Amino acid sequence: MRLPSHPPTTLSCLFLLLPSLATAISLDCSDIRVDRTPFNLKPLDGPHNIYKVKEHPNSITNTTFTINICRPLEKNKGVPKDEDCPNGSRVCAIERLQNTVENVTTIIRTIPIAGEYGHSGFGGNLDPKWTRMKSSESSADREREGIRLQIGGGRYDGKDQKAIVEFLCDAKKENNTSTAENEEDHKYGNAVDDEHGGTIEILSWNDEDDAKVLRLEWNTRFACEDAKDGDSSSGGWGFFTWFILIVFMGVAAYLIFGSWLNYNRYSARGWDLVPHSETIRDIPYMFRDWVRSVINTIQGGGSRGGYSAV
Repeated sequence: MRLPSHPPTTLSCLFLLLPSLATAISLDCSDIRVDRTPFNLKPLDGPHNIYKVKEHPNSITNTTFTINICRPLEKNKGVPKDEDCPNGSRVCAIERLQNTVENVTTIIRTIPIAGEYGHSGFGGNLDPKWTRMKSSESSADREREGIRLQIGGGRYDGKDQKAIVEFLCDAKKENNTSTAENEEDHKYGNAVDDEHGGTIEILSWNDEDDAKVLRLEWNTRFACEDAKDGDSSSGGWGFFTWFILIVFMGVAAYLIFGSWLNYNRYSARGWDLVPHSETIRDIPYMFRDWVRSVINTIQGGGSRGGYSAV
């Protein structure tokens, strides 16, 4: 009997979507590979704030950009839902207006720039795209060392939002900060991350083609292609670790070779296969006798015995 055939359009679409869904969701900071070059940005995990300030005659507009590329931003306790970054945000902007006359601050808008917003109605998927500077099509990029990350998913006022972060190698970058003013009298603040993180600087936040793009420059030693993960103990094994490993391998080789020899020469089986099996089986009893001897020595250390001189 011939089974009825059904067009596999739905199933085929699901299989086609699986790779894109996996790419959209996955952004593992500890295991980034671009052009077969590994990077570890896990030390940059955590929320980082960068500020864009514009002064007016009687007010100040302060836009706070919060970014965490490694995981979604956590909600701030006690902050109303409409005044906080939406769930799933990796990059978010909150614009505040401070009335300098009345000393009153008002939140004007909250803009989701990049994150996983497909389930919340704020936009789409993160869709991370990595580019190695040395492999870029731009000759200017090829002269720099680092990686570029493009993430999106946000949507505000009918326009798609994106963030492009350039992680640039700065082997000496530790804990520097500065402020600069651009031509439009916008003050861009740099965020000090930690003793390893370096600094973040806003390059621009403008409309580009079909989206509004926030461009950031992150100078950090973790963008260097020979960077370590910041833990000196994880950079290599010490002498003690190698010593333990060599001893373990030596004992294992001795037991394996000795067992093989006993099997072929004496047709030994079970415990008799193990070299010096009788000694090994006596180890628990020897240890017990040793512990008992130590206890007796401690308890009877101040006594001369049960007899006294006559």
